[in-house]
Amino acid sequence: MSVQIVFVHGIRTSATMWRSQLEFLGEQGIPAVAVDLPGHGTRMNEDFTLHEALHTIDVAVRDAATRGPVLLVGHSMGGLLSLAYVGGAEKPQVSGLVAASCTSLPQGAGLAAYRVFARAVDRLPDRGMWLTRRFLAATIPIETRGDFAAGGYALDTQDTALRNLATLDLATAVSRIEVPLWFVNGQWDQLRVNEALFRRLALHAELIVVPRTTHLVTAMRPKIFNAVLRLAVATIEAGASAAAADPAQAASRER
Repeated sequence: MSVQIVFVHGIRTSATMWRSQLEFLGEQGIPAVAVDLPGHGTRMNEDFTLHEALHTIDVAVRDAATRGPVLLVGHSMGGLLSLAYVGGAEKPQVSGLVAASCTSLPQGAGLAAYRVFARAVDRLPDRGMWLTRRFLAATIPIETRGDFAAGGYALDTQDTALRNLATLDLATAVSRIEVPLWFVNGQWDQLRVNEALFRRLALHAELIVVPRTTHLVTAMRPKIFNAVLRLAVATIEAGASAAAADPAQAASRER
């Protein structure tokens, strides 16, 4: 069975942020799906809760797992939620995890400052959309520039989502993760603040830092990010082949 990929988007944006990756994977013949979290994209009219966000990921993972081993890929908030999901008390049907732009604990003064900044931007006449468009035009290639906005921006959900993220016990979750794990950060990503901590919590994880890239690494350097996906898929495929060749060893690892 072929590896199945489930994508989880970041805050404010939607499943459309993964259009470049979905196109690439389609050309490679690798099945993939991108979900919309509550309060975002096609679900903009719903309330955001951690329970429903994690349930959304779980439904997509369980469905994908009926067709093959699952690679879960999350960016920013989606990465934090994916870490919490894979590192939960019950091990989900996930064979590997790519957590992009999310090596930061959403707590304390840093989170409080970000929420204050986000509220200030939201009070601007156009709710900060002019600044967003200028930033994207300055940093994102034309071919991926519209992907973040294509599904709409969840401006009314942002503060609620940030408040909910603060309740996650990510340190415990990350320390529980045993499947292959890749942290992918842009060189200039502000959420690298706890990168060293995350590496200590998951000693088996690989850290990939993409040069000359911001928080929006998936769209700013899509070819590099797509190469990471190919690496993750190959790793899971190799693990599945080894398990098929030696079922007793695979069963021992599961115990």
